[in-house]
Amino acid sequence: MSTPTPDANPTPNTDTETDTDPSATSPDEPLDLAGIGIGPFNLSLAALAQPLTHLRTAFYDQRPAFHWHPGLLIDGTTLQVPFLADLVTLADPTSPWSFLNYLKTRERLFPFYFAERFHIHRAEYDAYCRWVSESLTQLHFGHHIDAIRWNPERDLFEVDFTQLDTDGEAEALGRTYARNLVLGIGTAPHVPDPLRPLAEAPAVPVIHSADYLDHRETLLAADHITVIGAGQSGAEIFLDQLRARPTGREGIHWLARTPAFAPMEYSKLGLEHFTPDYTRYFHALPQSVRDNLLPGQWQLYKGIDHDTLTAIHDELYRRTLNGGWPDTTLTPGVSVRTAGRVGTTKVELHLDHTQQGTRSRLTTDAVVLATGYRERRLDTLLAALDPYLRRDADERPRIDEHHRLVLDPSVTGSLYVQNAERHTHGVGTPDLGLAAWRSATILNSLTNATPYPLPTRTAFTTFGLQQPPTTKPSTVPHQGSTLVPRH
Repeated sequence: MSTPTPDANPTPNTDTETDTDPSATSPDEPLDLAGIGIGPFNLSLAALAQPLTHLRTAFYDQRPAFHWHPGLLIDGTTLQVPFLADLVTLADPTSPWSFLNYLKTRERLFPFYFAERFHIHRAEYDAYCRWVSESLTQLHFGHHIDAIRWNPERDLFEVDFTQLDTDGEAEALGRTYARNLVLGIGTAPHVPDPLRPLAEAPAVPVIHSADYLDHRETLLAADHITVIGAGQSGAEIFLDQLRARPTGREGIHWLARTPAFAPMEYSKLGLEHFTPDYTRYFHALPQSVRDNLLPGQWQLYKGIDHDTLTAIHDELYRRTLNGGWPDTTLTPGVSVRTAGRVGTTKVELHLDHTQQGTRSRLTTDAVVLATGYRERRLDTLLAALDPYLRRDADERPRIDEHHRLVLDPSVTGSLYVQNAERHTHGVGTPDLGLAAWRSATILNSLTNATPYPLPTRTAFTTFGLQQPPTTKPSTVPHQGSTLVPRH
């Protein structure tokens, strides 16, 4: 969630605004849960919380409406998770907010049935989420969160916000009170330091992949472009540009730091790293082990879909049928050391090849940075709560198994996070397939009950060894049992 500075700065009148503004609450009637940010994860939580009528919830986002990665809704691109990884199904298949029910309301169940499609189009997922967001009354768009505080006298969180008009300008200030909070502020596009000055200047297009569709026509008009990044978005952008450019005059470089344009790990047992079982195992590991483990798991979530790699090779091969090679260069193992402008229309990239130990320069007309996303820092938003936060050895927030920030015991409320805990919960943190499970975990913790019973086992793989019993059992185990309990 970005944080623009409002142009106006009216003084909030929180005592009177609560009667007219449904997005504000009073300390006498606080929310049970206030959500900051409305992306897929908090939207999942809102959908699963909706039938729990004893809970008072509200969710806030500064955007005027829900949109999911609009710059990457390239024609034909699909999710990398099955449609069952919608907002609710893996926690409650009977929920009215399932993807299948969305299709039913649109009279599209039979076409979907005959399409035999397990991985849906990204644009379809975006439309589905928007349908859910337009149906839930506890969502408040056009609200920029200014500050979050803990009020020890009331035992409540105070959330100050600026209500925005349709143009994104400040319209009014307000405050809401909540016993508990959940942060789902998402991730931010990552621009590598050597390219940051170029990306922030207006002349030659140096854009992040998050804004690709807004600049697609400009990029197609350029004689030569460079795509940096070997993940799925980089592959999709390379393929989209390749297909739209004339044979023999493609003019595309594709560069990546990874040692290869590698496929994503998509074997059935490999996918079990995205189960609650693995999440619990990872969370229980020592911090130093977790930190060493994550970089080596990049192919679990940063690789390229096999079908996309096949489509790229097929398109390149087709362009050799009449002789010659396409005007494309695909080079892994390369990092950008520095970059600068050449005149007013070109960019020069200074490249290092890791394995060769060589250096080179590349001049290009435009650059697309498919360099991924980073978790948004919580420091600014939680500045007033900093004295209460407990941190690990690297000054990162400590997060418990229920996705709660570990706070000083004097804070009686819980502060949950979504997609901000990769350092404590592992590679499944940003994965859509764990959204419903995490939302159910949060609601079970919040209510101190089990409105959403969750499975005790979700993987065939046993991650780690459990300590054996201290005493030997008095009977011989029957066939198929084990003395070492499974995780």
